[in-house]
Amino acid sequence: MKLQPFTPREVVSELDRYIVGQNEAKRAVAIALRNRWRRQQVPEELRDEIAPKNIIMIGPTGVGKTEVARRLAKLAQAPFIKVEASKFTEVGYVGRDVESIIRDLVDNAMALVLEEEKQSVRTRAEEAAEERLLDALLPPQPVPAQQESFGVDSPGAALPAEPAASETREKLRAMLRAGSLDERDIEVELEDATGGSPTLSIFTPQGVEEMGMQFKDMLGGLLPHRSHRRRMSVSVARDALIAEEATRLVDMERVREVAVERVEQSAIVFIDEIDKVAGGTSDRGGADISREGVQRDLLPIVEGSTVQTKHGPVSTDHILFIAAGAFHSVKPSDLIPELQGRFPIRVELSSLNRDDFVRILTEPQNSLVLQYRELLKTENVELDFKEDGIHAIARYAALVNERTENIGARRLHTVMERLLDEVSFDAPDLGAIRITIDEKFVRDRLEDLVEDEDLSRYIL
Repeated sequence: MKLQPFTPREVVSELDRYIVGQNEAKRAVAIALRNRWRRQQVPEELRDEIAPKNIIMIGPTGVGKTEVARRLAKLAQAPFIKVEASKFTEVGYVGRDVESIIRDLVDNAMALVLEEEKQSVRTRAEEAAEERLLDALLPPQPVPAQQESFGVDSPGAALPAEPAASETREKLRAMLRAGSLDERDIEVELEDATGGSPTLSIFTPQGVEEMGMQFKDMLGGLLPHRSHRRRMSVSVARDALIAEEATRLVDMERVREVAVERVEQSAIVFIDEIDKVAGGTSDRGGADISREGVQRDLLPIVEGSTVQTKHGPVSTDHILFIAAGAFHSVKPSDLIPELQGRFPIRVELSSLNRDDFVRILTEPQNSLVLQYRELLKTENVELDFKEDGIHAIARYAALVNERTENIGARRLHTVMERLLDEVSFDAPDLGAIRITIDEKFVRDRLEDLVEDEDLSRYIL
């Protein structure tokens, strides 16, 4: 797969559309993405020797660490998965099978490539679906048994009235394309999504989940595919038939090959809460041993190894790993030395203040102000956010973060929900109305909550 040759400046510019501040982190991931493209341009004998420059992002919760990684993956059209390192410690030293990260990553890549392949055959799928719709609207006339026994070349055998049927079919085709038949109900035959087989639930111990999935796939392959007739409108049937025909036209072997290659060459794994598996300076007890065990289990994946998946072996040599953690009570140097060495780039993300909250509320392409405005517009309620109102929201969010747990920009979600609680509830009954969100509106609904520190801990 050819990576899009975005320059680091273009990557940062794109990330700026969704993430406020954190320029150092944006520069680091932009360079890492460009290095992946550069690697594909070097001579082949050197290409395999160039290891990805993995990154550790250090910063409190809610400052944009996950969003930076997720947006980078979308920008690169790369398979992406986010995991919490702490979940591998939940059952002690053994933990969950860390290789499941790569298996889940391949499944994500399969879905990504399958959707791309379906789009590439969509025109042919639409043509096939149209023929099936016409068959449902105008079923082919059966050939009489006597005529069939004579054959068309036998004396006295009458030819079917093909011209009339063909003419009617073409008229229906024109009406179908014009959309005049979209509301008509028809019966179509569709394959069961499960292949007609009963649902199988297989319970396996943690660490060997892949065994259960392979067993289910094996049984699924042995059972025949079934179809059933369903009655639906033409417009709904068209979408269902296009999806079914596209699935038939896709070469699944090619999908597997492309998905595995894309994982090996361009995938991004985001490991959150990496600090939760870093050992502290305390005496090495059971918990520390468990955390170090997780690090040693992660090490081969990050270093580069081959993982067996149901879609074939996958090499992790060139997967980009981005780790993140708050590192309040531990430091990156508390990770085992071998793992530290696999994350050569370290960037620190700054905490968010009131001015950052103002920008987060208004600047990003998916800003919270825009989201709430569009949500309530569906009920004919127009929200008019004034500048002093936005500053008041940011001020209260920053104040609650200072007094309670600092959860960064996530605090804005709880504050906005509380602020617009009444409006959201009453919106269907208000009719067409314009509501001004100014400083007074915000103060009337939030001030008492924010001032009562005990109450704000539970509500905001």
